[in-house]
Amino acid sequence: MSKFDEKVELYKKFMDDRDIRSNTDLLKAVTKGLGPSIYKKDAETVSGSDAKELETVKKNFLIKKLGLADGPKLDEAINEVMERIGKSERNKYRAVVYYMLTKKFDKESVYGM
Repeated sequence: MSKFDEKVELYKKFMDDRDIRSNTDLLKAVTKGLGPSIYKKDAETVSGSDAKELETVKKNFLIKKLGLADGPKLDEAINEVMERIGKSERNKYRAVVYYMLTKKFDKESVYGM
């Protein structure tokens, strides 16, 4: 199994453990889109309590990648995803957060789904 496949399995298990349904093909596409950052401990996760980090998720992912317009709905969606994963969960994997936001906004087409 490649290191990439191991990461996808890790994220899939993480989601399964929290009863978050997932589409493996979309999860792979989102993970692949993150490039080498998935292999760097700090870049692999999102800090749910760091406002600067959450702003980066909004600007770089929701607005730039998914093409969404800025507004309160984006912040609400990020907060909703953080709640769903669990505020106390230290490892909020970026691939899982981005996957959940992609599904929330029905933007699977960005990944060719």
